[in-house]
Amino acid sequence: MIRFSVVIPACNEGQSLPSLLAELAGVMDSLGDPYEVVVVDDGSVDDTLEVLDARRSADRRLRVIQLDGNYGQSTAFEAGFRAARGELIVTLDADGQNPPAEVPKLLAQIGPYDFVCGWRRERRDPWQKRVASKLANVVRRMALGDDLHDAGCSLKVMRRECVAGLMLFRGLHRFLPALVAMQGFRVAEVVVEHRPRLKGRSHYGVLNRLLVPLADLWTVRWMQRRYRRYRATERPAPKATR
Repeated sequence: MIRFSVVIPACNEGQSLPSLLAELAGVMDSLGDPYEVVVVDDGSVDDTLEVLDARRSADRRLRVIQLDGNYGQSTAFEAGFRAARGELIVTLDADGQNPPAEVPKLLAQIGPYDFVCGWRRERRDPWQKRVASKLANVVRRMALGDDLHDAGCSLKVMRRECVAGLMLFRGLHRFLPALVAMQGFRVAEVVVEHRPRLKGRSHYGVLNRLLVPLADLWTVRWMQRRYRRYRATERPAPKATR
């Protein structure tokens, strides 16, 4: 039985993946439980797949899911969730900005909670991205009524049931904590370290961090208000009468 599935979406991250996977292996090995690493290639046009194939030949715990085009991070996460076989799912970015050493900190909160999200309190990004993300998180908290500071942080740990059957339409990975909470799962947030990007190029700018997600935010708000949680029990059969 696989205990952990680490799901990593990747698009043109051939430069960052070797060091990230090596670092991740050290952390996951130290936990002592069986695990797998599921990297979802989202239409890379660099050497990402070659790098993954070379790594996979030395580590059979690495699985590679190849999408037939570039669909975005939400689709890559969904494909990874569907492929994952572990009881617990760990997610992080492929660019190396989420330190794998922070994973045990989030895992320690599973038990009281079902879904634990990282909070990059000290962001190591250019100021434009920091400002855009901060503003987007303020608007999200006001609209959805949650108290998370950093719902967009990809460093997360969750029970597999949290995302079983969940459809992540384009852009909705940013609102994963809210979608999970709607189903009644317990959500928490933990402060984690964040590192600057040292290799490769960021796929996000101010436009797709602030303006584009606004329409998605109102979609999630509509879902939140229309969704109804309920409890259903099957009535026992009546006792036989003579």
